[in-house]
Amino acid sequence: MWRWLRLAPLLVLVLLGGVLAAYAVVPIPTTPYMLSERARLGEIRYDWRDIEDIAPVMARAAVAAEDANYCTHWGFDMAALRAAIDGGLTRGGSTISQQVVKNVFLWQGRSWPRKALEALLTPAVELVWSKKRILEVYLNVAEFDAGVFGVGAAAPWYFGVSADKLSATQAARLAAVLPNPKERSASNPSASMRRRAASIADGAATIRRDGRADCFSG
Repeated sequence: MWRWLRLAPLLVLVLLGGVLAAYAVVPIPTTPYMLSERARLGEIRYDWRDIEDIAPVMARAAVAAEDANYCTHWGFDMAALRAAIDGGLTRGGSTISQQVVKNVFLWQGRSWPRKALEALLTPAVELVWSKKRILEVYLNVAEFDAGVFGVGAAAPWYFGVSADKLSATQAARLAAVLPNPKERSASNPSASMRRRAASIADGAATIRRDGRADCFSG
């Protein structure tokens, strides 16, 4: 028994490595949060879409909204983290990579054990997955309304179009619901959400021009 206990950490690492390698290429079947929401709501909407089947402007809008320096960091944006600390943690400092790790591998909520695991797993994900793949997973597992996960489900839910047909305005409004999808609506935006969406649309155009979208474009 003691021998197995000593081997347990190694077995966990091997299993985690296998999952990381598999998830670098196969669609994510579900996440812990999806499972909990399915149990709470009875059903969820989730329709995986490869990034080639998502309007490019949606990818740029998500990055502009959540992690404008996505292509230039290695999983942690120290400038954004310092800004979050200076702001009294009233604004988020998590990168898209960190959010993917939390959504795919961990649990929701704020706790030091989860943050510690997130800090350990994020560099591993950045090492094994490409930037394009990390963003692809993010666009598929992010929640855009109660029980609506990924742009493959959110685009028809809000706008009656497929993910590859999203306009710049629609993409910006979807990105604007993050990270509070249960309190915001992309199809019935408030005045403040319209302003946020307009800012995101401008940001998406900017990162396309200045090259900050190069790591996931094309």
